[in-house]
Amino acid sequence: MKIACVQMNIEFGEPEKNYQAVKRFIDEAASMGTDTIVLPEMWNTGYALTELTRLADENGEKTKAFLQELARKHRVNIVAGSVSTKRNGKFYNTMYVVRKDGELVAEYDKAHLFKLMDEHLYMEPGQKRNGFALDGIECAGVICYDLRFPEWTRAHVLDGAKVIFIPAEWPEKRMDHWQILLQARAIENQCYVVAVNRVGNDPNNEFNGHSMVIAPWGELLIANEEKEGIYYAKIDIEQVKDVRQRIPIFQDRREELYE
Repeated sequence: MKIACVQMNIEFGEPEKNYQAVKRFIDEAASMGTDTIVLPEMWNTGYALTELTRLADENGEKTKAFLQELARKHRVNIVAGSVSTKRNGKFYNTMYVVRKDGELVAEYDKAHLFKLMDEHLYMEPGQKRNGFALDGIECAGVICYDLRFPEWTRAHVLDGAKVIFIPAEWPEKRMDHWQILLQARAIENQCYVVAVNRVGNDPNNEFNGHSMVIAPWGELLIANEEKEGIYYAKIDIEQVKDVRQRIPIFQDRREELYE
């Protein structure tokens, strides 16, 4: 699977500009023979939380139609980071995943809301896991702060995921945690981790990218990129099987001790 990580600046509270930018990035990534395109967190509005009544995508309808059209046009999978959505008068941080044929195969609301950026004051937490398949590969997706809960990633891996996608708006001031946590999730779960972070700034935070693709042994296939752009990596799912055979942690788990 050839993966394109879209490390973009997000215009604060400007959905139309962000949709236009995402279209340009998807068009470019698709032209490079990409299988799967990955976007960052809250790319439609940024963390303009006080403006969600005006800005959030009602039922995600605009975003879903936008992504499905591009997926069908280019025959690419799109792990669409996340967007701010509104459903039944409540707001969510929602990930959509669209397959090459345009089918929506996953819809996930961020489970762990980040109090340091006031998410819990404006948004509702998700209530379910997020597993899906792309090109016959079992995958899962979590969002930003979800990364700090290893049991949440492990739950998805126990469900069969071999690739974990993690879109984020992870601030520069906590960037040292970002890499350590991502590598830990890859190594301890013997899976690929694809993490896409934004660049630029909003009124309260600075972001410097460092999107990463990490192999099951913890090798960095993409790392340390700080500029806006598209970064590519190829992953070989056979490596997951190989690593899990060499150190069979899933066979050696003591579930009776973990409750």
